[in-house]
Formats: sequence, structure tokens, C-alpha cells
Amino acid sequence: MSRLTVTIIAKDEADRIADALTSVAWADERLVIDGGSTDDTVAIATPLATRVEVRPWPGYGAQKNAAADLATHDWILSLDADERVTPELAAEIQRVLAAPAAAAYRMPRVTWYLGRWIRTTDWYPDRALRLYDRRHARWGTEPVHESLQVDGQIADLSGELEHRPYDDVSDHLARMDTYTTLAARQMHSRGRVAGATQLLGHPVAAFLRNYVARGGFRQGMTGLVVSLLNATYVLLKFVKLYELQAAARARDTQASR
Repeated sequence: MSRLTVTIIAKDEADRIADALTSVAWADERLVIDGGSTDDTVAIATPLATRVEVRPWPGYGAQKNAAADLATHDWILSLDADERVTPELAAEIQRVLAAPAAAAYRMPRVTWYLGRWIRTTDWYPDRALRLYDRRHARWGTEPVHESLQVDGQIADLSGELEHRPYDDVSDHLARMDTYTTLAARQMHSRGRVAGATQLLGHPVAAFLRNYVARGGFRQGMTGLVVSLLNATYVLLKFVKLYELQAAARARDTQASR
């Protein structure tokens, strides 16, 4: 039986961290890496975690790698503070770790939004690659949407990971603003460009994918809202990419004078 460390990177998650830790109380180790919270995150996590470490925030992927390096055990379940492991997923993870057949495992993630679980659109099944052997995997250091790079086989689990990312629509919009800024910077650094095709075509394609192809229409008004906001996310990141391009052109023009 392989032993498991659950790692949670957190900053100002006082309202979420207890539920996350309680959902993995069965794990051999629960390690919280706090990135400098100004609320009660550390105080709340301390009695529920096996260990709490405080370290400066270096970015999502780097902090997750630091957490894995500090873990006592090689098998890691990387959990966010706004996520909960269901009893079904917990039992499945324990069965898998009795005799692991892959280097890492994905699990479907279901999001709670506007009073219901969203099992359509780009939000589902949103297979999250979170359970892994640290000897064969490391997190990338992208500014946003960091991914786990695995040297070995990846398998799928069926138990769901519950996700409660937003307090309300205003919180959702504020987070969209942050993440689209990071996404635009990442695209700009990779040489991506935003023109009329991207600004017009990509958001429309995103809406049709979410609402039609991935079944948002099946969840009524909530599915429509999620589809529209997912398309808005795409629009915002390309508008911000265009803003970065315009600023770069202005600097080049100024420098050539």
C-alpha cells in the first residue's frame, strides 16, 4: 500500500481551507503550504493538517512543486482549497494506491455554480490530473493554468472532485479579470497575436462549444450563463493580448524616434 500526502497551496483561504482538509482527513499526511495569508488560514489549517509551512509565493506551479518536495510520501494528491474529495473518490484513491498501475491519475471535477452542480460546458468533466507519483511528475511553471508533466502512464478515475470556486458572480468576474490578465501575458510571451479573427471568432466558437457541443443548453439558464461567461473569458484574454501588442508597438515607435 503506497502512502499518500495531500498537498494544498493556499493564500487567504480562511473560508474554504477547513472543508478541503476535512474531506481528506483519511490521508496519511495533509500538508498545507501558505503563501503569506493575511487572514486566519494558517490558524484554521493548523489543527486539521499534519503540517503547515509558510513560504513566499513564487507562482502556482513552483509552489506546488515546493509542496511535493516537502511531502513525506512519494504519492501526492494536489488539492486546491476550494476543492473537496468526495467519499467515492476517496475510496477509489485508496484502492488505486493499494497497487498503483500508472504514474498519475486524472479525476472528473464538478463545479457548483448558481445553486447547482454543472455537468455540462467546458466545466465538466474537466478531468484534473492531481494524483501522482512525484518521482515521475513535476508541475510546469506557466503563469496560469499550470499543468502536471508526467513521465509515465496516466489513467482515469471515476470518482468526482467537487469544486466550489466562486462566492458569487461578482467574485467570478473578479477572478476572470485576474486570470485573463495572466493568460494574455503568457500568450504574448509565446508570440501569440490578437487580430479581428481572434476577437470575433474565438469567443463565438467558445460559446457554441459550451452551449451546444458540450450541452450547456441542457442546464437551462444556468448553462446559458456559464456558456456566456466562458465565452467572455476568451474575449477578455484576447482583448488584453491586443492591449499588450498595442503597448509594445507604442514603445517601439517611441524608441525609434
